Formats: sequence, C-alpha cells, structure tokens
Amino acid sequence: MFRGGPGLLGVATSPLSNQLALAWSAKTGGPVKSSPAVSGGLVVFGSDDGFIRAVKTADGVQAWQFKTGDAVESSPLILEKRVYVGSNDGKLYALDLETGKLVWAFETGDKIPGGPNWHRQGTALRILAGSYDFKLHCVDAATGKEVWAYETSNYINGSPAILNGVSFFGGCDAVLHSVDLEKGVKIRETEAGAYVAASVAVASDHAYFGHYQNEFVCIDLKAGTRKWTYKSREFPYFSSPAITVDRVIFGGQDKRVHCVERSTGKPVWQFATRGKVDGSPVVAGNVVAIGSGDGKMYILGLADGLEQWSYDTGHAIESSPAVADGRLYVGSNDGRLLCFAPGPAPVTKPAPSPIPHP
Repeated sequence: MFRGGPGLLGVATSPLSNQLALAWSAKTGGPVKSSPAVSGGLVVFGSDDGFIRAVKTADGVQAWQFKTGDAVESSPLILEKRVYVGSNDGKLYALDLETGKLVWAFETGDKIPGGPNWHRQGTALRILAGSYDFKLHCVDAATGKEVWAYETSNYINGSPAILNGVSFFGGCDAVLHSVDLEKGVKIRETEAGAYVAASVAVASDHAYFGHYQNEFVCIDLKAGTRKWTYKSREFPYFSSPAITVDRVIFGGQDKRVHCVERSTGKPVWQFATRGKVDGSPVVAGNVVAIGSGDGKMYILGLADGLEQWSYDTGHAIESSPAVADGRLYVGSNDGRLLCFAPGPAPVTKPAPSPIPHP
C-alpha cells in the first residue's frame, strides 16, 4: 500500500541496491502519477487514462486492466487478495487481485486522489478513503457499504494515516484531524498552519507533515501542540515524509530533498534536483529512493544525502516509488511504469598513465 503500512512511514521491508538497471517498463495511455503497490507477483497501479492495471513483477506483462470513469491518481491498497483504489470519478473500487473483476464500487461526492488505508474493528475489515467531497469515508470491506463518514470543511487530498485506533489526516482546511475509528467522531482538531496536501505520517504519538505555507512540522498528538517546525526556503511541501528511527526525509517544491533530525527538526542534509519534488521518498536499508520533476529517479545515501545512482526518464516523476524484493517500481509522466532491478556497477575507465618527462 501507499507508504508501506497504516502509519504511512515510507520505509521498505527489503533493502535496495545503489546500482540498478531498468528491467522492464509497462506503457499506459496517460501519465502514471499513481504510486504502485506490489503483492502476489503483481504490481497494481493507476494511470491518468482512467485504467487500473496489474502487471507481472517478473516481466511487466499485463495480467488485467479495469476501466474507471476518470484519471486514477490514487495508490492501490492490496489486502487479502483484493485491490482497493480510488478514482477521480469519485468512486472507491474493490477488485479481485487475480482477475481485476469488480467486487463493489462505493460512490463519494467527488474525486479520491489519495490512497485508501485499512483497519480492523473486531473481526470486521474496514477501508478508509478521503474525498474532495470534504469527507473521510469508512467502508465495510466485505460489502462496500458505508460504516460512517466524517465531514471536514474542505478537500481531503492525501491518504489517512492510522495509529492506535485513530485516523490522522490533513486537508485544505489547514487542520490536522484526529478521528476515532470505531465511531467516526472527532477526537481533536489541531491547527496545521496552512492547507495540507500531503499525507501525514504517524509514529510514537507524533505526526509529521508539510504544508503550503512553506513549513514542515512535527505535532505531539497527545498534547495537540507543535513540537518543532522546519523551514528552509519559501516553497510549499507536497511530498509525504519517510520516518526512520532518528530521521525524517521529504521532498519540497524548492527542487530539493530534505533530511532532518526526527527529535528536533534540525537539518541533517539537503539534496538538490532540477525539478520540484512532489513524490514521496522510500527508505530501503541505507539508501533513499525518490523521483523528481526533473525526470530523474534518484538513489541517495541515507547518512549523507549524496547521489549514488540516478536514471533519467525524460519526463517528470510525480509517482512515489515502491520497493519490494530488492526491486524498485515507479510511475512516470511519460505514461510508463518502470521496474528497476539490481544491475552491474557502471564501468569505470582506468586512469591514464602519467606522461613521463623527457
């Protein structure tokens, strides 16, 4: 699922080589802004051409496709042999993972750009999705029937995060919302400072996110107060963070990747690209994988932020990468899903022999 788990922490379970080669690419009819999800030998992703597709991890050959009524920016959630994914047609879809057949479709009042999340209430599996109809919807996974809807005062753009029976999400109302998952009622509203387009990451009773007044913040969820604020330059943050034991990594529309201390928000390193970084980073072992609007997919050192590898797709990358079984999957605005596998290190030419003095 988007960011790897319900807390949206952006940390992969498998390491990633810092030397990769393109294994295959799968072509669609529109930009791939959707972040892929990987399970059961399949990669599932959406495209602006309105299709949800599943391709085989081995070779990128299409297993199935499902047509929705509009662009699919949402990242799929794969759970118990079903795919849950939103579309800009305003519907949340449940599809069979193996066949792509429709199980149910739940209609909201507007588009669903963020990926869904999940939790269990007793034995019941429930799916959460935010919509531009201003609501967070909780849907029964078995039937597609709404359990509850929590209404805010503006668009919900990102994926809702989940921690300890509570969902946390920001929105264009400039509020960090805390909602009880059992009843769908408000626990707390915390001023965010500006509208929040990114998904919030939650861990150890803290929330981490950037907003459109050019700040990245950490909120103490128990106190409902801001713990620290990071501000670099006058550019917004649309990227969702990756959270490690001691660091927070995120992209900025200042064309940079930022790494700060998790406890204080103090800067550790920055990496400059040539385009805005709206996609979200993934930490895999001791490297960070992230795409940029400059068309490049980057592998950076987690410790120092130095570039270790890059690949130029020729078109902007807004999709967030997925890392599974040592491979990296990411969408490109040229309409392709790309798969990178560990590859040989680049050939280095021997240094020229010194010219002897006469």
